[in-house]
Amino acid sequence: MVTLSRIYTRGGDEGRTSLGDGARVAKHSPRVEAYGTVDEANAAIGLARLHTTGEADAMLARIQNDLFDLGADLCRPGADVDDGRLRVIDSQVARLEREIDAMNAELAPLRSFVLPGGTPASAFLHLARTVVRRAERLVVALAENEAVNPAAIRYLNRLSDHLFVLARHLNDKGARDVLWVPGAHR
Repeated sequence: MVTLSRIYTRGGDEGRTSLGDGARVAKHSPRVEAYGTVDEANAAIGLARLHTTGEADAMLARIQNDLFDLGADLCRPGADVDDGRLRVIDSQVARLEREIDAMNAELAPLRSFVLPGGTPASAFLHLARTVVRRAERLVVALAENEAVNPAAIRYLNRLSDHLFVLARHLNDKGARDVLWVPGAHR
């Protein structure tokens, strides 16, 4: 378990921070940008949870915990899932897929793109989804130059889909979706 007895350390006052393996890097390094954006996505999900209950809230609570796992994974360079470190694993991706399939089975097929909105929970989930997509882009870019756990990329890719489907589900199973009408205001 993590124990935080002191919140500030002054270690980052000159623009550098420590990774999980102790290496010091610039706070704007691609790895820090990636896991920082995962943290931002987690905060956006926290906003959505202010408007959820029941199974939707339970799913989001599990996802928030997973995102801390993902941050721990990304803050330690390397891609070896058997190195004894906390890593995202494919069973976490598979759980997202099962939840997506179950929710999507209750939704009518889309005939247009969905605009962010509808219920407050849905609107916040769309915000979280866009932050997750940015995190995914940053992790993919990081993986071009440094070792990254491939399951981390799969998790982020699936998570954005999950948040989209959950947003529709929380919009009265799609009845309150706000649909794009191409060229409606030209």
